[in-house]
Amino acid sequence: MPPVPPVPPVPPLAAISSAYAPRFAEFAFEPAFTAAVDQHVAELRDRLSPPSPGLVPHPPHREDLADYALGFLDALAELDWREPVGHDYAVCRLTAISWLVRRHTLLAGDDR
Repeated sequence: MPPVPPVPPVPPLAAISSAYAPRFAEFAFEPAFTAAVDQHVAELRDRLSPPSPGLVPHPPHREDLADYALGFLDALAELDWREPVGHDYAVCRLTAISWLVRRHTLLAGDDR
């Protein structure tokens, strides 16, 4: 029997989107969570997107968001973070990353 080829790792944006996009349903009945995620989205845009002269911010570059996500996931792993039942900083940040991915269709190609 030939050896089974290794399964390629899931790109970080795809993994985060798969895990946290279902949380978007909570926006309908959790206004505090919605507001917190919105603040995280704004902070990520400020951090990762070039300044925009208009009112509509530029979308983040897929590679920059993927690099940020990898670093954030690494930091969570070092802390041995486990997803809580509610919404902590990490859940809000990961949901915001997922929202940016969905909003700007950043999974259209490979994100690494």
